Amino acid sequence: MQPERTTLAWNRTMLALVVAGVLLLRWVPRHGWFPLGLTLLTAATALVITAGQARRYRRSARGIRDGRIDADVAGVLGTTVAVALLGALALVVVVALPLR
Repeated sequence: MQPERTTLAWNRTMLALVVAGVLLLRWVPRHGWFPLGLTLLTAATALVITAGQARRYRRSARGIRDGRIDADVAGVLGTTVAVALLGALALVVVVALPLR
């Protein structure tokens, strides 16, 4: 049950990134290509999360079988950094970029 819950949590993170990327598209007419680039970055981040799902699930299932589960520190840290960076870049779009 624990690997399934972890997989669902990663899926929610991926879905939130996709939704945020789609919302960035509304700024393309006002701010040009930069929001489109952010949308592509959010999509790429979501794809990286999706690509790692099977590996994380297998590792969790193996950890339950062996009685020891190590946290996916690199995955969580990488996702945190990516989301913080994308959020900061989205703020740049709203605050600093001139309107067209």
